[in-house]
Amino acid sequence: MEKSCSLLVHFDKGTPAIANEIREALEGNDVEEKVDAMKKAIMLLLNGETLPQLFITIVRYVLPSEDHTVQKLLLLYLEIIEKTDAKGRVLPEMILICQNLRNNLQHPNEYIRGVTLRFLCRLNETEIIEPLIPSILQNLEHRHPYIRRYAILAIMSIYKLPQGEQILVDAPEMIEKLLSTEQDPSAKRNAFLMLFTCAQERAVNYLLTNVEKISEWGELLQMIVLDLIRKVCRTNRGEKGRYIKIIISLLNVPSSAVVYECAGTLVSLSYAPTAIRAAANTYCQLLLSQSDNNVKLIVLDRLNELKSTHREVMADMFMDILRALSSPNLDVRRKTLDIVLELVTNQNINEVVLTLKKEVVKTQSGELEKNGEYRQMLIQAIHSCAVKFPEVAGTVVHLLMDFLGDSNVASAIDVIVFVREIIETNSNLRVSIITRLLDTFYQIRASHVCVCALWIIGEFCLSLSEVENGLATIKQCLGELPFYSLSEEEEGNDSSKKVQQVNSMTVSSKRPAILSDGTYATQSAASETAFSPPTLVQGSLTSGNLRSLLLTGDYFLGAVVACTLTKLVLRLEEVQQSKVEVHKASTQALLIIVSMLQLGQSPVLPHPIDNDSYDRVVLCIRLLCNPSEDIKTIWLQSCRQSFVSMLTEKRLRETEEIRAMAQISNAQPDDLIDFYHLKSRKGMSQLELEDEVQDDLKRATGEFIKEGDAANKLSRILQLTGFSDSVYAEAYVTVHHYDIVLDVTVINRTKETLQNLCLELATMGDLKLVERPQNYTLAPESSKKIKANIKVSSTETGVIFGNIVYETSNVHERTVIVLNDIHIDIMDYISPAVCSDGAFRTMWAEFEWENKVAVNTVIQDEKKFLDHIMKSTNMKCLTAPSALDGECGFLAANLYAKSVFGEDALVNVSVEKQVDGKLSGYIRIRSKTQGIALSLGDKITLKQKGGI
Repeated sequence: MEKSCSLLVHFDKGTPAIANEIREALEGNDVEEKVDAMKKAIMLLLNGETLPQLFITIVRYVLPSEDHTVQKLLLLYLEIIEKTDAKGRVLPEMILICQNLRNNLQHPNEYIRGVTLRFLCRLNETEIIEPLIPSILQNLEHRHPYIRRYAILAIMSIYKLPQGEQILVDAPEMIEKLLSTEQDPSAKRNAFLMLFTCAQERAVNYLLTNVEKISEWGELLQMIVLDLIRKVCRTNRGEKGRYIKIIISLLNVPSSAVVYECAGTLVSLSYAPTAIRAAANTYCQLLLSQSDNNVKLIVLDRLNELKSTHREVMADMFMDILRALSSPNLDVRRKTLDIVLELVTNQNINEVVLTLKKEVVKTQSGELEKNGEYRQMLIQAIHSCAVKFPEVAGTVVHLLMDFLGDSNVASAIDVIVFVREIIETNSNLRVSIITRLLDTFYQIRASHVCVCALWIIGEFCLSLSEVENGLATIKQCLGELPFYSLSEEEEGNDSSKKVQQVNSMTVSSKRPAILSDGTYATQSAASETAFSPPTLVQGSLTSGNLRSLLLTGDYFLGAVVACTLTKLVLRLEEVQQSKVEVHKASTQALLIIVSMLQLGQSPVLPHPIDNDSYDRVVLCIRLLCNPSEDIKTIWLQSCRQSFVSMLTEKRLRETEEIRAMAQISNAQPDDLIDFYHLKSRKGMSQLELEDEVQDDLKRATGEFIKEGDAANKLSRILQLTGFSDSVYAEAYVTVHHYDIVLDVTVINRTKETLQNLCLELATMGDLKLVERPQNYTLAPESSKKIKANIKVSSTETGVIFGNIVYETSNVHERTVIVLNDIHIDIMDYISPAVCSDGAFRTMWAEFEWENKVAVNTVIQDEKKFLDHIMKSTNMKCLTAPSALDGECGFLAANLYAKSVFGEDALVNVSVEKQVDGKLSGYIRIRSKTQGIALSLGDKITLKQKGGI
């Protein structure tokens, strides 16, 4: 049975020391051996050993020692040992300890006095403490502040004991007098803490009496003052007006910790715009003054919370928040951009975009290794601003187009996607964008960027000059034809007769050749020509990016080039009056397309052209040879209409998400509503008046109401023991972000007193018990509430198990009751999230852990099954609703969620309806860690058979 102690030391019980060896070392005169023996004894006691035979030895040989280390270990030993018998009475031998403690409290050495006073803070036995009261009170007047501060804490702990108020009746009065004369900051803080804990009215009176001096107090005392204000205002919100003035006065103190706590306290107490603005200003100052990135991230979290509840006030702070972009840390920059993008309005959009443009320019000159990622974040932010406010697109689009040839491919892709959307939504920018794109097209080096740029050229080159420039640009980037060359004999290899002639020449015509080592050899003359491999023609220096990419075997790009050429030729027929020019352009386009097709079918590249690309290229050839009006309509209009539909659906989804995130709350019919204009304003400050208005507004809209709390609490109560057990226990599980709190109610259902009752818990998975609950004595038919804290380190399904152990006076053996297991659900740690399709595909390719679950359900409708999986896994569907429409008997959708630890959970659902009506298919889960993949798979396996 492990004991609770303030000392936490790992001890290997594989080779425990024998009590006789410890006793011999304690009886010796060697101080180092005594220290070693005391450490062994303490660790054995912590791990459940009793060692009763050591007590007298320690009293005889350790108590008289003057060594400070020995004395400190002695106090730890006294803290651990049992000081009471089975009936709760103090053991007689504790009298010896009392005498030693009294001597230590009067010892001339300050350290001995201080550690003894600290030890008394952890004693609960009144019989041991009562004889020491006079010595403790004497230490309140000691000249050394180290002793005074621990004497105050000892008095506070004694006063909080069940009989403490009878032992120290006038303790609050003494501490209040000491507080008025004390000069040491730590001792003053402890004295105020004692009044705050034990005599709150005295602490409040002292605070209000010394309001003018609060800013001069030490940092420690100011933190306790804020705790007192929070506690007082929580119980009586009507008095918060005078306390808010104190908080605002503390916002100017030099301590960053106090200023941070002041801002948090101000937000928790007041909804007035003045108070929120003061707190936001404080957070912004901390954001700029603190160099620690963790502090910056915490402050940004607080600003994000303010943004969600007080967006109007925070909209004026956007420039102060944007200054955090000066931090080199990417996480700080990313969180800063996320906050600012939600604060953008018509009034500040120009300033935000101007700042982002300056940051983009800075990334060009800097040499930091993560400049590419930062540039990508800035481009995405500008894209978001331009979509929401189209009027600013013209000021940024040309700047961003300079990065189409960026070495960071992700940034270039973001730029071209931005350009593609802007050219459709802002028709007045079409001409300038097309002109700039044709001028910078040769700089593009990434295949994905080329594909998107070619699509833009094919769809938005409308005038005659634009179409001609587009054709000329593509032709220049492809270079001269052909793409590869053959020898004369290979060109004639299609006829069997010439092959035979070449073979005969190979046999008959021979000549000497000089080898690399200088020797002679006979070589066939035909072998130099007939069997020389074909070679790629890299082109001249004027040929550009498209040729280089095609010669690497990028057939998809070749198919896109063919489609773009076809669209431009079809468009040329509409705008060009001269049939000769159209025929010439069509012939050149056919020559290029056929050359690419021959390249794909030639042996010069490592693998031949794929079937999809081949079909698209052949379709372009047929269309150019025999165009029809219906086909022209499809190629020149329908494709762009589909793109417009995609953009419309994207905006519709974003609008729906914003509406879903908006808080919907209603006031109850019988709620009290105060009319602000009918209230008495006498003696109220402007801040209090604003606060009253905000309180009434939030109460009227029902923002204070949280629905479903009662039902949620009932669902989290778990029965741990049976109704027939002598001890009944149930737990209320509260899951926070990083820890789990178990409120266990234990009821003694017998007629006997249960002694040394202890709740023993153990965990499985990435869960860790923070502290072990102590022992309790439970009266007949009484109950006790026990709290246990468990830390969570990752998103993984964990199990908490344990038992209740107790003793009775009749039976000397300990009784053990095994508890039901508590399963911690992974759903408490993940929440629906949104990411782009590109980010989803990138993570899907990078994540190494995959869990494949076969579909096994009684649900026969694909969409209902998808809804059931989303509800069971608490995930968000990224697939557009239009892609899920129809009754084709097949469904594929991507789901996404994020854990509180920042882990990404990806799910792909692919189901098909069989002939018998049942669904079949697979659900694939991918994540960076094994735990979340396995836990989600188990959850889906368990839940997928159920109905909606």
